[in-house]
Amino acid sequence: MKKSVVFLWAFMMACSALFAESIPMTSPSGKVNLSFNLQNGKPTYTLSYKGKSVMEESSLGFSIKDMADFGLSYTLTNIEKKSVDEPWTPVWGETKTIQNKYNQLIVTLTDNAKTPHIIKINFKIYDDGVGFRYEFPEQENLMHFIINDELTSFNLTGDHKIWWIPGDFDTNEYAYYTSKITEVEKKTQKRDGNIFTATPIAGSFVQTPLMIKSAEGIYMNIHEAALINYPCMDLKFDVNTFNATTTLAPDAVGNKAYMRAPAQTPWRTIVVSDDAREIIASKMILNLNEPSKIADATYIKPMKYVGIWLEMHLGVSTWDYAGSQSASDAGGEAKKATKVKHGATTENTKKYIDFAAENGFSGVLVEGWNTGWEDWFGKWKEDVFDFVTPYPDFDVKGLNQYARSKNITIITHHETSGSVTNYERWMDTAYRQMNAYGSTALKSGYVGRIIPRGEYHDGQWMVNHYLRAIKKASDYNIMVVAHEPVRPTGLHRTYPNFMAAEAARGQEFNFWSEGNPPEHETILPFTRIMGGPMDYTPGIFKIKKSYYIPGAKEQVHTTLTKQLALYVTLYSPVQMVTDLPENYKAKLDAFQFIKDVAVDWDDTKILLAEPGDYLATARKAKGTNNWFIGAISDENARTMTIDFSFLDKGKKYDITIYKDAQDASWDNNPEAYKIEKMTVTSKTKLTVNVARGGGFAISAFPKK
Repeated sequence: MKKSVVFLWAFMMACSALFAESIPMTSPSGKVNLSFNLQNGKPTYTLSYKGKSVMEESSLGFSIKDMADFGLSYTLTNIEKKSVDEPWTPVWGETKTIQNKYNQLIVTLTDNAKTPHIIKINFKIYDDGVGFRYEFPEQENLMHFIINDELTSFNLTGDHKIWWIPGDFDTNEYAYYTSKITEVEKKTQKRDGNIFTATPIAGSFVQTPLMIKSAEGIYMNIHEAALINYPCMDLKFDVNTFNATTTLAPDAVGNKAYMRAPAQTPWRTIVVSDDAREIIASKMILNLNEPSKIADATYIKPMKYVGIWLEMHLGVSTWDYAGSQSASDAGGEAKKATKVKHGATTENTKKYIDFAAENGFSGVLVEGWNTGWEDWFGKWKEDVFDFVTPYPDFDVKGLNQYARSKNITIITHHETSGSVTNYERWMDTAYRQMNAYGSTALKSGYVGRIIPRGEYHDGQWMVNHYLRAIKKASDYNIMVVAHEPVRPTGLHRTYPNFMAAEAARGQEFNFWSEGNPPEHETILPFTRIMGGPMDYTPGIFKIKKSYYIPGAKEQVHTTLTKQLALYVTLYSPVQMVTDLPENYKAKLDAFQFIKDVAVDWDDTKILLAEPGDYLATARKAKGTNNWFIGAISDENARTMTIDFSFLDKGKKYDITIYKDAQDASWDNNPEAYKIEKMTVTSKTKLTVNVARGGGFAISAFPKK
């Protein structure tokens, strides 16, 4: 009898919940509270953090092509809840293990159409935010369908401060704006002549990851996770209500996505905290991706690399054999009349291989090694490169053999020129050649407008291509660093051979445009890098371009020691040692930090953080007790105090501090630095003066 009463009570409670208008769900600690609501058949959600509203009533749902009655009114037909707490170990990363702990709510909705359709909304609520996605189960009335629009919105509670770049389906290489939501449309959104494919969307459109700070000091980050078979998401703000609505990149005929049930969308992610450090430290986006699909990942090795790359951007050499294209063309400027020597020669490549071997680096990137560079920039041409034929002055087979003899891998460069159909025809052939010659890493590029014509870099077709290329490379045991791709969404958990991407305004812009402002590197960890590692190319020692070209105005907008700090603050398992070898040989004492710093980590501590202002990060090198600290500032000078309490208690550490000289600044005296040594313990607090646009780096080794 007692069992029957318990069963009846549980059944009544289930029925009550089934038809409730609001279903609450909290994170494991209770800090984050989500409420799913169904009012008048319309699904919405709200979100709060520590009792404070961060998302007011926000819409959910879709508009489906040729299904006018799809989702006009829903009935709640099922509720599932569960809790998960499971650790996992990344192949490489910022920490040795990651805890995946969340409470889950899955609601099943059936619309009231003449032929009903079923859709599920899957919420995972973490202590640092929430991720949710739509799932279309296999069903009789919904098999093949086309998405007109996704109706997901993020209804913010006020005119918050945001860090953003303009909405654009073809590039993410803009410099960041910092403004109120209501100022987005007023900001300059003209086409940036230094970005070849720049086509900003007119109006209040922004890209994700979007960083937000409320007047109450609540930090939020909106992005997506596990972007697969779906277009990239931008956001459109209503500046009167502060509501941001999902905007999807269309294809050549205006459709957003082609789906076949069973299907699912990427996760929409909201990371939230009242501590900026916790935003950067969040692993929620990674946790929302599937575990690694690579059975044997032993070939995947984080590395530092040098390469034939910067000299082209400086105008010292060029990509093409004929010398008809200058470095300025990469910035969209007119061609120079004078010819420049070819960079990717056998002799020059050997110089870089020797330099890498002498200093313990693992890779040498070579750009401009293959035929076709004379005939591609800006032409929107189908067949430019074949990705296998070298220029006459580049011995591709012999150089790979020479590199392997010194335990170096040649990082092969494949510039697709946006002609993706051509690249897909050549991928297997090119990857087989890489295997034959022993090249284990690839840098791909997607400069230019996409072929098939009418497709966008951020559309569903290209999203599928990027993943095809990564999966194809994994079949050949090749690591990938992608430039000009869609912005990452944590897929490096699932495909750890996807080492890093550019997908933002990289350091190269400093050499042929107005460059990146001093605050740029303090914003990137809160925006672009939320989705995955960035190939930013740090380590510039010769800050001003006038060193190479008298009278040139371009320069890097940092001090030299801030360049050192970037190896720690801008996370990537592949870091370029970017400057020319002779510039490092002239400053061997500062170069020592680049030689010492690791690229794979057992632990990471975000010590100080405020987007657009400053950042200090400490990381523990994998398999050691060695720590490295990087601290950076914006255009303002400041003092920063490092608390060494993360060190092992009772142990002493010898540290080397690489810091700005007293008279240093990013604009007037950027290469002035000072190196100091001392012994510290976990009780030490160290205050360091930071120059305008400056920073400092610290190596900490256990005292012998």
